[in-house]
Amino acid sequence: MSLTCPRCLSHRIDIKSYGKKTGGTIGTVAGAAVGVSSAMAGAEVGATVGMLAGPIGIGIGSIAGAIIGGLLGGAAGCATGATLGEVIDDTVLDKYHCSECGFTFSKQ
Repeated sequence: MSLTCPRCLSHRIDIKSYGKKTGGTIGTVAGAAVGVSSAMAGAEVGATVGMLAGPIGIGIGSIAGAIIGGLLGGAAGCATGATLGEVIDDTVLDKYHCSECGFTFSKQ
């Protein structure tokens, strides 16, 4: 089923997804901020595991734990923000844009 513009009946429809993009960006930033605090815990775990390899292992384990904590936080925040943004796109914002007449609309 292809979408058609309710105004001019054109099939040249673009999806804007502003909510999804904005939510994903905000979620990534928020998730990375939480990830930074989680990185400290990750660094502690990495240092503990790295103790088996000696002083060099503690340093490498701390850095690896911090990086993994930050990445996981950012990824989780991005996924959550994008999902929330997609819901906002579908329920609140006009998600579709007609390339022919410039009309914006939501799917009924």
